[in-house]
Amino acid sequence: MLRFVIFLAVLNSVVVDSFAFDNDLEYSLQRKKNGQPVVSDSWMVSAANPYAVKAGAKILAKGGTAADAMVAVQSVLGLVEPQSSGIGGGAFLIWYDATSGQITTLDGRETASRHVTPQLFQDASGEPLKFFEAVVGGKSVGVPGTPALMLDAHKRWGRLSWSSLFEPGISLAKSGFKVSPRLSMLVSRDKKHLTQFERTAAYFYPGGKPIKAGDIVKNLSYANTLHGLASDQGASFYKGEIAKDVVNTVQSAAGNPGRLDVKDLAGYRVKERSAVCITYRDLDVCGMGPPSSGGLTVGQILGMLENYDLAKMGPNSPEAWRLIGDASRLAFADRGRYMADSDFVLVPVKGLLNKKYLNNRATLLNQKRALKTVSPGNPIVDIAHAFADDESIELPSTSHISIVDQYGNALSMTTTIENAFGSRLMTQGGFLLNNEMTDFSFRAIKDGVPIANRVEPGKRPRSSMAPTIVLKNGKPYLVIGSPGGSRIIGYVAKAIIAYVDWGMTVQEVVSMPHLINRFGTYDLEKNTKAEMMKGPLSIAGFEVKSRGLNSGLHAIAVYEDRLEGGADPRREGLAYGNR
Repeated sequence: MLRFVIFLAVLNSVVVDSFAFDNDLEYSLQRKKNGQPVVSDSWMVSAANPYAVKAGAKILAKGGTAADAMVAVQSVLGLVEPQSSGIGGGAFLIWYDATSGQITTLDGRETASRHVTPQLFQDASGEPLKFFEAVVGGKSVGVPGTPALMLDAHKRWGRLSWSSLFEPGISLAKSGFKVSPRLSMLVSRDKKHLTQFERTAAYFYPGGKPIKAGDIVKNLSYANTLHGLASDQGASFYKGEIAKDVVNTVQSAAGNPGRLDVKDLAGYRVKERSAVCITYRDLDVCGMGPPSSGGLTVGQILGMLENYDLAKMGPNSPEAWRLIGDASRLAFADRGRYMADSDFVLVPVKGLLNKKYLNNRATLLNQKRALKTVSPGNPIVDIAHAFADDESIELPSTSHISIVDQYGNALSMTTTIENAFGSRLMTQGGFLLNNEMTDFSFRAIKDGVPIANRVEPGKRPRSSMAPTIVLKNGKPYLVIGSPGGSRIIGYVAKAIIAYVDWGMTVQEVVSMPHLINRFGTYDLEKNTKAEMMKGPLSIAGFEVKSRGLNSGLHAIAVYEDRLEGGADPRREGLAYGNR
């Protein structure tokens, strides 16, 4: 294995205390602290919170599949990490089936109410609302897709009984969980919005004071909700009492009500989509297609960079990062022009991933300095050329789950309620509702031309979530994904490069300091050795800025005789498997 000087320095973890650990997880904690991958014989789960990891591990140890474990993991994440994901949000899932060798992708993205108009987030004069004017309240809430996705995955690939998968979450909600430092910090930062609605304030600010790290918090309402899901397979969520509660919460939101109704929930369906795959070196990199832009944009970045010997350059090379940065900018230009919900917009998927097209785009990188400007390319086809560039806003939150089971199945799922704490609306059922509608462009038209990602009834907003399974010789090689808003794409792309081209271990990959370029400015992760690239990249012509870059990469590397897992040191999660 190659060794590198700059990029293997492990970041200071801000959330790796022992608030939720027991002896079963101590090995995983120590490996993470030491910058080493967790090693397992046959199954593994890597996710964003130790409680959730342990819940998934219990299911896998009982003979459950990766789909079974995901249900348990997601149920617990919605309790202990409510700012990032939950049953009030949506998710994208990629599944590798060991029996058939097939990749399946499921779209559990939220949908817009059938009552919305393209002017949803515009004021009386037609100008876009300020972001938090749109976010906080009922207007931003889309129909949640996560419960339906959980059920769909279990019906397809589960082995254990549906009801048993909720037992860890129900038990923890009743007995109480210890508040993590990360949750405590985010609650204290968001007092203005979390205290705007009475039910939300009562939960996160009991007695007017924020919950703090180490506090034991119970959520009996959420326990009852999970019990309902376990009992009726989600029927109450979309057509029963939970659905009525969701609708009432949205429509009665003081100051910013929404129009979501019971028919919107009753009509929700998970959609199986075609996987988006591209060859990179001798591998197949498979991700989620529209309405996610993640798979396409990651694929475009890798497709352009395949023309260059990144392995020879190494991770300390300014030239390598120039290429990665500008390839990302070119891919993001295409993303802004062409990518949206393919049920509403003709997205030129094949054209965007066409090797000839990407090779032509890559020739733009054949210079020694940063590109002065970038613009969308002209992929083969079609009507999509008639759309204007997008102006949507995405702020980082979200969570990622990677699981491999003893049967050889692999699951990569990125799950979200969008902004931290979503709409800030908590239902009587004890869970937060998403603000995913703000992932649409606030403008509907630009210079007289419609924007592909504009708001429309029943439409799913474009996402950057990029759950990914990398295959080698048709079998899982790397299972990975991350939260982080539109930076997800860069996190995942560079992680794949680090693993494939630079020979890093899976823990080194997720710990590596970030260098991310989307729209021209090169973001370097502050207080890390990534900042050593500031001078070289500035000389190359980039605008460079140091900032916090809080990813949440969770990854599993698959070998013939073992699994190796990594969990992002920037968050409190772990990788755990049998030994």
